[in-house]
Amino acid sequence: MSNKIVIGKIKGGAEGLKVTFRSLKYRNYRLFFGGQSISLIGTWIQRIATPWLAYDLTHSVFLLGVVGFAGQIPTFLLTPFAGVFTDRWNRYHIMVVTQILAMIQALILTWLVFSGSIKVWHIIVLNGFLGCINAFDVPARQSFVVQMVENKDDLSNAIALNSSMVNGARLLGPSVAGMLIAATGEGICFLLNALSYLFVIWSLMLMKVVPKEENGKGTSMIAELKEGISYTFGSGPIRNIILLLALVSLMGMPYAVLMPVFAKEILLGGSHTFGFLMGASGLGALMGALYLASRRSSRGLEKIIHLAAGVFGFGLITFSFSRFLALSLVLMVVTGLGMMLQMASSNTVLQTIVDDDRRGRVMGFYTMAIMGTAPFGSLLAGSAAKVIGVPNTLLLGGISCVVGAILFACNFSPMKKIS
Repeated sequence: MSNKIVIGKIKGGAEGLKVTFRSLKYRNYRLFFGGQSISLIGTWIQRIATPWLAYDLTHSVFLLGVVGFAGQIPTFLLTPFAGVFTDRWNRYHIMVVTQILAMIQALILTWLVFSGSIKVWHIIVLNGFLGCINAFDVPARQSFVVQMVENKDDLSNAIALNSSMVNGARLLGPSVAGMLIAATGEGICFLLNALSYLFVIWSLMLMKVVPKEENGKGTSMIAELKEGISYTFGSGPIRNIILLLALVSLMGMPYAVLMPVFAKEILLGGSHTFGFLMGASGLGALMGALYLASRRSSRGLEKIIHLAAGVFGFGLITFSFSRFLALSLVLMVVTGLGMMLQMASSNTVLQTIVDDDRRGRVMGFYTMAIMGTAPFGSLLAGSAAKVIGVPNTLLLGGISCVVGAILFACNFSPMKKIS
């Protein structure tokens, strides 16, 4: 009897893994997953090294906010138009070009650090350049998932695995960055990121992609942009998801910008403390992504969105009062869990209910909500931290997220395919 129970558990575990990673059966998605998994580790190493270098050069919380603003404001300005191009152009070609340009950006940063000529204005300008690249890369990448997964029933799984890939890198990258900064300095971090892009470029080259017919429609970009705005904000479910994402990104996400200060001045640590805090957030996010990947369908995901936003806000509120590293790490796990559950659930629901010929524009507004509002949040957080302090700034952000989650729940409406 006991042997049957053990065998049953083994079979159940194997079946669970098969369900969780079922999108990897598609060759193109498998290549994409492998290449991006390596590249994203480098991306997160650079994301940690950049604000740390900026703060080390200036010791200014405000300039730390400016660096974040410069990297994210292009997303706010360009993603609506990038969404139009994503629907018009070949998404695969857009991704190849953006990956090459991002590698060049990392190489320039590497040269500036190793030559000893790096200044804070260099970081601001190059962050702005990377922001322009991301404005086109993210909508194209999000929309391209549909082309890599042949069975649309596996779309929600592929999106969740994307999130797990991002947050697996987010878990490993910050910890590696913290150790590298302490041992060798920021230059190695930028160099490793540049080299990591070779893997994703190589994986894209190996794909067998059915050419997507470029769709100019014979209409102007402004007309298509207006159509995208009407489609996105004329639908209650899509509008509410986008608005909640924008609020959380504006008020809650800037916690990452303030982490170097919190690690250094509140927890009295160094670069390794900063890396561990961001790694803990990545662990929570990875847990959330794997949970979503293990689900057999996307049914009921809309109910997770506001609950997850509330968990994220609660994590920030309690974290703002912590003065102990161990407790702070636990609360960062909670924060990362809530953040990822909201973002990935929102992504899956949107991808499920939108039409493919408008997918790029909707994902452009999705990207704008997550990344485009963040620069204003970075400036707001940097300015507020100077006046009321870092802990109180985090507290205010957490409260705002909880209020937003409650409002979303009160305006909840059933999800269905939008046409």
